[in-house]
Amino acid sequence: MSIAPKIGCTTETLRTWVRHSEANQGIRGGMSNLDRDRLKELERENRELKRANEILRKASAYFAQAELDRRPK
Repeated sequence: MSIAPKIGCTTETLRTWVRHSEANQGIRGGMSNLDRDRLKELERENRELKRANEILRKASAYFAQAELDRRPK
């Protein structure tokens, strides 16, 4: 509590910084910055793959319907 005012921040801000630093060093449990960045990347990739799967599903349904609508020779 005595250090926070000396560096110009609130005690809660300093406490949060210390917790993040300890998590990054492996001293404290929780997600490190590397883990957090990796999770964000995986979530983004997951969204892109879901979007691609939806496009492929719709294209497959479209072409299947076109095949059914085609007149036999």
